[in-house]
Amino acid sequence: MCGIVGYVGDEDCANLLVEGLRKLEYRGYDSAGLAVLGEKGLAVVRAKGKLSNLEKRLGEQPPRGATGIGHTRWATHGKPSDENAHPHSYGGVAVVHNGIIENHLQLKESLAKSGHKFSSETDTEIFAHLIHDEVERGLGLPEAVRAALKNVRGTYALAVVSENHPGMLVVSKNASPLVVGIGDKCNFIASDVPAILAHTRDVIYLEEGDFAVITKNSVQLSDLAGQKLERSVRRIDWTPTMAEKNGHKHFMHKEIHEQARALTDTIRGRASIEEGDVFLDGCHLDKKLVERLSKIQIVACGTSWHASLTGKLMIETLARLPVEVDLASEFRYRDPLIDKNTLCIAVSQSGETADTLGSFREARTRGARGLAICNVVGSAIAREADDVLYTHAGPEIGVASTKAFTTQLAAFFLLAVRLGRLRGTISQEQGRAHLQALTEVPLLVERVLKYEEQIKQAAYKFSQSRDLLFLGRGPQYPVALEGALKLKEISYIHAEGYAAGEMKHGPIALIDENMPVMVLAPRDSATEPGVNYEKILGNIHEVRARGGRVIAIHSEGDEQVPRLAEAAIPVPQTNPLLMPMVSVVPTQLFSYHVADHRGTDVDQPRNLAKSVTVE
Repeated sequence: MCGIVGYVGDEDCANLLVEGLRKLEYRGYDSAGLAVLGEKGLAVVRAKGKLSNLEKRLGEQPPRGATGIGHTRWATHGKPSDENAHPHSYGGVAVVHNGIIENHLQLKESLAKSGHKFSSETDTEIFAHLIHDEVERGLGLPEAVRAALKNVRGTYALAVVSENHPGMLVVSKNASPLVVGIGDKCNFIASDVPAILAHTRDVIYLEEGDFAVITKNSVQLSDLAGQKLERSVRRIDWTPTMAEKNGHKHFMHKEIHEQARALTDTIRGRASIEEGDVFLDGCHLDKKLVERLSKIQIVACGTSWHASLTGKLMIETLARLPVEVDLASEFRYRDPLIDKNTLCIAVSQSGETADTLGSFREARTRGARGLAICNVVGSAIAREADDVLYTHAGPEIGVASTKAFTTQLAAFFLLAVRLGRLRGTISQEQGRAHLQALTEVPLLVERVLKYEEQIKQAAYKFSQSRDLLFLGRGPQYPVALEGALKLKEISYIHAEGYAAGEMKHGPIALIDENMPVMVLAPRDSATEPGVNYEKILGNIHEVRARGGRVIAIHSEGDEQVPRLAEAAIPVPQTNPLLMPMVSVVPTQLFSYHVADHRGTDVDQPRNLAKSVTVE
């Protein structure tokens, strides 16, 4: 997602800002810009596309000034364009912002009535107008930013400069990352440490609600009410490569730990709990269009196919619309029954997967409407789609997908709720309950990560196994498939995922004391065990009766399953359709620690590529 850099000191900073933005390219972006404050006032330079486009605009004589802010933007409000790129400025005030202003339409309407004219489609520009008005009323820049923030509802990492206050940066944070770098007669800000690591290794990580006034000689921290705060300065000892990994040993481990943030970014701005409905930017599905659909056809490969199997359950349960899920590599070479009343959904992290793209094209030539669920803005599948639902996972560098899977599940759930509301199969009240549960999932994922040491010990215990079986029922069956895929991808242990009810139709013959079995056994809901839970208990007994070794993923507080398992991993409980986003995390960590313990190349497993762009 979007990146922020900032500098205040004695040096001309335009090139420094571009250098910092380059270190944040991994976050993904579609435009970039910077604002530099010097003797000639404020200079803002922006460009759609890659940083090279911005550098061309800066030319051989970039704007001069020793205070500045820079930004790489990934479009949320408004298409990628020069006009929508950050920074946004008004009356000598320039702003960069990561996040979403939920009440921007009301604020924009009010400002327009008082004579303000806007030059972009973004929600961020509103900050520049609000702050300018407060400065015009005689407030200093810090007080003006505080006053503006009181009118804003939403999420932000915000950085502001003003011609009236040279040599000052004002920043604040709510739900988007921001770090302050402490230099020698200069100070920095950034979304992530890699942007400033070439200049300082001393940083302050801002916390929710923190507000900072930064000059070249000082960093004054407070809360939004103005009460002074103390935050410790941390010394970063990472190498440049490790900095990109935020201190994690591997990108995969980093990306597992990023899932709560990625889920929040995917959900943010789309789920309206108050209205019990979903607003899908980039999707134009109205009631008339949805009511004529006879079915949904999903095409995907690998991890995205597993996510699609869960998406099928979500859509059929909430929207009561038939869904077929095909492996894209199979779909494109048969004669599928597709027509104008079919919605074809292509699911791909990269948006470039060859088989998925080919299947998507085949479905569209037969008259289907095309919707893409993908992570990369402007990718091939996104360009060919009628509708695009972007997951906001950020770049995923590890070959074995982790946060791509969970954010695809979140996208499917949002889509399922939207379709259910359009079709009248779920009420506003039901929509509110579903969306409330969805917004709580990132916190549940954070809770699972606290069990990592327990998961690691289980992984070490079984790391020398030759084979491993994963079992799940209902929504947990695709998780079993995904867990098995992760283990075989990075550890080279043979692993298979099965629907638990199919165990006695063949796999039970493999079970003995040398066959560990990971069983996904959460309760069906927080209030009752449920039929899937009761059935999976029976499967566990069948495994134990044949000498099998059980690794169980179970609901927190459950006392039955842990007694039957050699290793037991608890997870918090939620809506059964949302549980896969929670229960998959232990399977990811288990696979990671098995592979790390075995010494395999976790991020670059043999024979695999991140994006399969050939058949």
